Amino acid sequence: MIRTDNLNIEQSAPLTSPDDIKAELPLTEKAADTVVAARAALENIFSRRDRRFILIAGPCSVHSHADALAYAGRLKALAAEVAESLLIIMRVYFEKPRTVLGWKGLLYDPQMNNSCDIEAGIRMARRILLDLNEIGIPAATEILEPVIPQYITDLVAWGAIGARTTESQTHRQMASGLSMPVGFKNGTDGGVRAAVDGICTAMSPHAFIGITGEGRAGLFRTRGNPSGHLILRGGAAGPNHTSEHIAFCRELMRKSGIVPNILVDCSHANSGKDPRRQRDVLLDVVRQIRAGEDSLKGAMLESYLVTGRQEIPADPSRLRPGLSVTDACLGWEETEALVREIHNLLKPQ
Repeated sequence: MIRTDNLNIEQSAPLTSPDDIKAELPLTEKAADTVVAARAALENIFSRRDRRFILIAGPCSVHSHADALAYAGRLKALAAEVAESLLIIMRVYFEKPRTVLGWKGLLYDPQMNNSCDIEAGIRMARRILLDLNEIGIPAATEILEPVIPQYITDLVAWGAIGARTTESQTHRQMASGLSMPVGFKNGTDGGVRAAVDGICTAMSPHAFIGITGEGRAGLFRTRGNPSGHLILRGGAAGPNHTSEHIAFCRELMRKSGIVPNILVDCSHANSGKDPRRQRDVLLDVVRQIRAGEDSLKGAMLESYLVTGRQEIPADPSRLRPGLSVTDACLGWEETEALVREIHNLLKPQ
C-alpha cells in the first residue's frame, strides 16, 4: 500500500502525561499560595484596586536551574524592599520563539547540544517553577507550544502571548482558558491591532482540541479570560512606549470594549536590543504614570546576574554563569539600582 502520511517524520515517541509529571513534581501548598497571591494582586492592579506597578523582571530565557535560583534569591529580597510601590514577578521563559533558527529554549533542548530531550526539559521547567514559588517568587512565562500549559501553568502567575503568535487563533483560544492574566504583545511589525483583537478574542468562550491531563486528545470549552491586556514591545518602525503611542493604544482599546491596561516591554525594539537603554524606556513609562497616565500598569525588564549575552559553546559546561544565551540582559547591579530608582518615584508620598 502506498504510504501518504508522516513522510517527513523521522521519529516519534510518547511523552509522559501531564498528570504523571505533576505526580512526580506535585504542586505544594506553599507554591500554590505564591501563585494564588500573585494572580490576585495582578487582578487587583488591573481592576484599579491596587495602585502598584507591575515589574516582570528576569532573563530573556532561563538555561540554568542554579542561575535561576541565584537570581530569584536576589530578586526576592529586592521585591520585599519595594513592595509598597511594585509587584515584582520573575520572568521565567523556557520557550524561545525563533524567526528563523537557533536554540529554542530549555524546554526543548535542556542540554543545549541539539539532543532535544523535551521530556527532560519539561521536568526541569516544572522543577524550576516549583523551587521559585516555594521561596515566594511568582513566575511569568510566554506560552508558545499549546500542549505545554497542561504541564506547568499551575505554577505560573502571569502569561504572555508573543509577538509572533499574537495573531494565532490557536493561541487566542488557548489564552481564553488559561487560569492567569495573559498579555498579548504587538506584532513584530509594531502594529497593535492584532494584539487588541487577540485580547477581545481571548475574553470570549471557545471550544478547541487539546490534550487532557491523562495525555489524551480532548475537547475543551472555555469561559473566556477576563484579564487580557496589551504589551508594547516596539516593532520594525522603532519604539512604541512614548506618550503618543500610549494614548493611541488606550483609545483603541476603549473603542474595542477593553479596559485599557498596558504593559511596556522595555527590551526588544523599544530599546533597540541594547540592554542598558531599557532604563530610559522604563523611566519614560514612570514619568507618564506620574503625569497621570492610568492605562500604564507595568513593564517588562530583561535582567540577569551579568550584563550582556554569550554564545552557546560546543561544550555547554563552559558557559559563564548568570549570563544570557539569548538576548542581552541588564546585569544585577544595574537592575537593583533601577528598581530602587523607580520605587522612589512611584511610592506613595
